[in-house]
Amino acid sequence: MKDLSPRPGDLEAIETASRDEISALQVKRLKWALGHAYDNVPFYKASFDAAGVHPDDLTTLADLARFPFTVKQDLRDNYPFNMFAVPREKLRRVHASSGTTGQPTVVGYTQGDLEVWGQVVARSLRAAGLRAGDMLHNAYGYGLFTGGLGVHLGADALGLSTVPVSGGMTERQVRLIRDFQPKGITVTPSYALSILDEFNATGLDPRDSSLQVGVFGAEPWTNAMRLEIEAAFDMHAVDIYGLSEVMGPGVSMECVETKDGLHIWEDHFYPEIINPETGEPVADGEQGELVFTSLTKEAFPIIRYRTRDLTRLLPGTARSMRRMEKVTGRSDDMIILRGVNVFPTQIEEQLMTVHGLAPHFQIVLSRPDRMDEMLVQVEAIAGFSSNEERVHAAADLKGKVKRNVGVSIKVDVADPGGVARSQGKAVRIIDNRPKS
Repeated sequence: MKDLSPRPGDLEAIETASRDEISALQVKRLKWALGHAYDNVPFYKASFDAAGVHPDDLTTLADLARFPFTVKQDLRDNYPFNMFAVPREKLRRVHASSGTTGQPTVVGYTQGDLEVWGQVVARSLRAAGLRAGDMLHNAYGYGLFTGGLGVHLGADALGLSTVPVSGGMTERQVRLIRDFQPKGITVTPSYALSILDEFNATGLDPRDSSLQVGVFGAEPWTNAMRLEIEAAFDMHAVDIYGLSEVMGPGVSMECVETKDGLHIWEDHFYPEIINPETGEPVADGEQGELVFTSLTKEAFPIIRYRTRDLTRLLPGTARSMRRMEKVTGRSDDMIILRGVNVFPTQIEEQLMTVHGLAPHFQIVLSRPDRMDEMLVQVEAIAGFSSNEERVHAAADLKGKVKRNVGVSIKVDVADPGGVARSQGKAVRIIDNRPKS
């Protein structure tokens, strides 16, 4: 893999500022953000008043813990535009969730918000090793989902040549990578595996492609999958994080020279880690639920938003701003199986160590009697076809999950391509258990 480390003069001054400078900027911007939300969003005025706090009460960063949380249901209850702090006519962009699990959540952006979004995504893509003039193959979905258009905004700000492929039509993805010779690709890690499968199916060696870096996000993925993708493509694989409620992609980014966690762009997003059960803040270094407060958003300020993502905060390394460890899962995606907490990433970690199995999987939960059962559907790699080989691989996976995760599972090994593919975020859990 080529060295894509930044050159002298590449970084913005804020990326190497002292912690005192960053903290002082955060206090200043937090005061503005709390006041902006309180004065212009009835929900926040009512929420702050009910908690007995006022924006003027914040004098230090620690004071933010006195303010109430915002949760996804609050956004749904105020659908579509009641969480906005500016008149609708000042919006330049509106995005929304799919709403497949309930009322959609709607977010909006002023022209100023779009400029900030472009800046933080450009900063993120530069941290990945991309530079002005490079070509980017953007395979995130375009539309109401913030991924495709958010990355495109930052690519424009950085001066990249962007190929707006979006998701799907995997054969075309491979053809365009072959023909256009992009340096970078932005895509969900699960769909990157589908692109890899298509390379292999067409007889093309992915290591011979032009790709030097992949920017992967929108779903949790493990370091084991990173190594698999890097070896398959001979390119760097780095993590990007964001969620539409906070901004979209570009809230934090892994730096290609260290790959040791995602630096949070703390000049625009203030992070906290809380105990997900009690809601109390925990110290940096302790694992818990990630909470974000926006510092500069005009149209859609967000105060102490509970992301449900589980991680921990670490000191800065390649940049002064703090890092968040790779997200290990979501508190609302955690499976409790016979008293043991299980995350899909734990299953993925074990799967990646089993010879003969591809890194595609789904977890199917059922309750045939009184006890919950977990079936992990996986698939064999090409050429791994004998029944004896598959039985051995299934036993290997079951044993590793039992030893390392602490639960007993069933394993079904399908033919290559037998596990459902996603062209966006992977659907890892199918819950067939009775709802009552």
